[in-house]
Amino acid sequence: MKLRYLSTLVLLFLFTFCEAQKYVLDVAFEFQAYPTGLIPGLRVEAASGKHAGHLRLGYNWIRHGSAGVHQNERGSGFGFSLGYKRYFVETQLGSFVELKSDLWFNEIDWQDNIARPNEIRGRSDVIVSQPTATFGYTFRLNPITVIAPTISLGYEINVWTDGEPTGEGAIFLLGFHVGRRFEKIN
Repeated sequence: MKLRYLSTLVLLFLFTFCEAQKYVLDVAFEFQAYPTGLIPGLRVEAASGKHAGHLRLGYNWIRHGSAGVHQNERGSGFGFSLGYKRYFVETQLGSFVELKSDLWFNEIDWQDNIARPNEIRGRSDVIVSQPTATFGYTFRLNPITVIAPTISLGYEINVWTDGEPTGEGAIFLLGFHVGRRFEKIN
């Protein structure tokens, strides 16, 4: 049921951009790295003029180590992003700024008092909201391939936790997306 609502929203979102006189659709692999994790994903972006919107489906590998609440935190989870991008020129190339929000459904295995007789282990299920602001630059590698290196700053917020609390806070990400561009002029 939730998948049906999500797919309907995505299609409405994409069709809104497709009604414009000229639009582009990018289907891309996206990768982001931050000090305590990696995020690969599949990104679909629709743009018209200086405006673009995107959806990303991804996987978050988390290695908080001792940077979280516990002495060691490791985990992973699937999630998605919705975002708005503003290009500085109407060609959908060059500099851009982007605001997006991720939602991650993570399982975190944690440990305290490691290698001691009173060692404690546990698992927490956590839903994380991660709003970020991004700056990037899109350019063509060839007539159909685009690449965009990015730098992002945001905040991880644990909005729901089943188990012990785990790390959250400011996040800095470096990334890129590379993919196929489809253009249409009506």
